[in-house]
Amino acid sequence: MRFGTDGVRGLANVELTPELALAVGRAAARVLGADRPFVVARDTRRSGPMLEAALAAGLAAEGADVVLAGVLPTPAAAYLSHSRDCPAAVLSASHNPFPDNGIKFFARGGRKLSDEIEARVEAELGALLTGRATPTRIEGSAVGTAQPDDGALRRYESHLLSTLEGRRLDGLPVVIDCGNGAATVVAPWVLAQLGAKVENLQVGAFPSGTNINAGCGSTHPGPLQAEVVERGAAAGLAFDGDADRLVAVDERGGLVDGDHILAIAAVDLRARGLLRHDTVVATVMANLGFHRAMAAEGIRVETTPVGDRSVLAAMEAGGFSLGGEQSGHVIFGDLATTGDGLLSGLVLLDVLARSGRALSELASVVVKLPQVLHNVRVADRAGLPGASAFWAEVAAVESDVGPRGRVLVRPSGTEPLVRIMVEAETEEEATAYTDRLTVALTAALGRAEKPST
Repeated sequence: MRFGTDGVRGLANVELTPELALAVGRAAARVLGADRPFVVARDTRRSGPMLEAALAAGLAAEGADVVLAGVLPTPAAAYLSHSRDCPAAVLSASHNPFPDNGIKFFARGGRKLSDEIEARVEAELGALLTGRATPTRIEGSAVGTAQPDDGALRRYESHLLSTLEGRRLDGLPVVIDCGNGAATVVAPWVLAQLGAKVENLQVGAFPSGTNINAGCGSTHPGPLQAEVVERGAAAGLAFDGDADRLVAVDERGGLVDGDHILAIAAVDLRARGLLRHDTVVATVMANLGFHRAMAAEGIRVETTPVGDRSVLAAMEAGGFSLGGEQSGHVIFGDLATTGDGLLSGLVLLDVLARSGRALSELASVVVKLPQVLHNVRVADRAGLPGASAFWAEVAAVESDVGPRGRVLVRPSGTEPLVRIMVEAETEEEATAYTDRLTVALTAALGRAEKPST
């Protein structure tokens, strides 16, 4: 198993086994260093404690002390890594179903690993698994320990409360969907402490180990949309399994995605003089409507490849204070080192409370163009750059849509997929163009067979 865009991920106990987790722990300690404690957190999956024990054993076997933080959101682990100046690991498969799990790391200071460091961890892991590297044989007091940290959650909660600088959400009616994931341990309490009238969506409030993301959370917002309207709430907040992303719902039941949240935050921060360089960072997937909205507000958009690591890199390189993705990863650089779904929710509700405007009105700053995405399985993904007939068809479609839309083609980094996205003035037009490009792509590269299930 190789590191993907966000660590190691796979079917728990089949692809991501305890033996592999132990080796990952050894490799991480060797590359990131065993001279400081490692914070280890997990989400609510049934396989979490098993893999946590194996990962901690691997770290301790290399001499690292392990701080077991228990069930915590991924951004909580990043915060603890930053505040303690130590590495951290999170066991989670984010929005994936419960049989999957994953391991991702933060370097000291709460930053995601660079490509170079991740490659070194992967190389060390490969050497351990193939016997080219010998496990360290340490003994006695040099062996690491693994101890629970019962105060980790409270420190993260205090951090979240401090981000509003004393402002409150008194009386604001909010429905939350924790996706039966890590947000269940923190979101209801923090919002209640700030005075919000919190209603938990029951389908996402009782993690069993096997129901994370199951028909709830940010990937299944339908139940939350209905509940917000039925209860007459001002907003709804839906989190994914590890609570690093947010999808919101307005008072009418309309979805407020990452593009909307990013735009609302950018306009508010700029009005308060807190949007550094009057710039926001977004990926190539941001809707053209987002770009138009930012231009109308006098805000520049720095565009990056897909992935929150790309967003973070651009923010750090340019000294920018805000960036994010359409999927709901939003990064407030002055408040956190990574995307934090609950922090994004607090910022959104804070704008709502201070402005006295409805969330639907705030979100209307972005008028989205219809966006259609096809994931096309192809036989020869490597042949994409040289597929001249396909690129000629792309150019023809781009000429047709002109400034009223756009075309984005990008290969998957891990699967035999090419993603084709078209934005146009109408859904029908976007669908027709996407279908046309799909036909041209499969003619050029061939269609791969779907994997057996």
